[in-house]
Amino acid sequence: MNETIFDRISTIVEKFGNGKNTVFASLIGVSEANVRNYKNGVMPKADFLEKIARSFDININWLLTGEGSMLCAESNEEKHPSVNQNYEGAPYFNVDFIGGFDVIVNDQTRNPDFYINYPPYNQEGVVWCNLTGHSMEPEISNGDIIALREVTTPIQYLPAGEIYGIVTEEYRTVKRVRLSQKEGFVRLIPSNKSEEFCEQEIPINMILKVYAVLGSIRKFF
Repeated sequence: MNETIFDRISTIVEKFGNGKNTVFASLIGVSEANVRNYKNGVMPKADFLEKIARSFDININWLLTGEGSMLCAESNEEKHPSVNQNYEGAPYFNVDFIGGFDVIVNDQTRNPDFYINYPPYNQEGVVWCNLTGHSMEPEISNGDIIALREVTTPIQYLPAGEIYGIVTEEYRTVKRVRLSQKEGFVRLIPSNKSEEFCEQEIPINMILKVYAVLGSIRKFF
């Protein structure tokens, strides 16, 4: 049993955010600094705990006291994604992020094909779409479904080394992003270390939109 509420928050971040404060903060819509502070001994606010419990079906009694199971009684087994037409979950667009389609969350000219109900990603502003290509393997595979949320923070101020969806006028790609030593540029870094995939630098002013890649699932439909 975890000894303190701070330990239990760390456990949840590890499980649902892959141990990354930035990823977890994006999932529940709080700042990375809050997640870091609440893991390190600052007493969390009630609304933060409520967001965790609601987003991940966490047993609030376990979260507060450490007693019982981490997940709610009706969720003892891991929840799997499901699809529906009932607006439950986040919208799925049956399009490839790489190659010609710009995902616009509030674009009323294209309706989602259906919704994917998967509690860790049932957050406002999250959309699902396809990923094509092999440049991010083994982390994300060709044909995976990725959860995206648009970020408005200028790319030069976003956490370096995280995975983002980058949209320019000519292409859409998913890569790890770091600032370049060249002023006004960013470096796009593939996960795949094969020789055919190489790092690329592009001017920041080419970038139209940036999406945080929150997670991915294997295509199941």
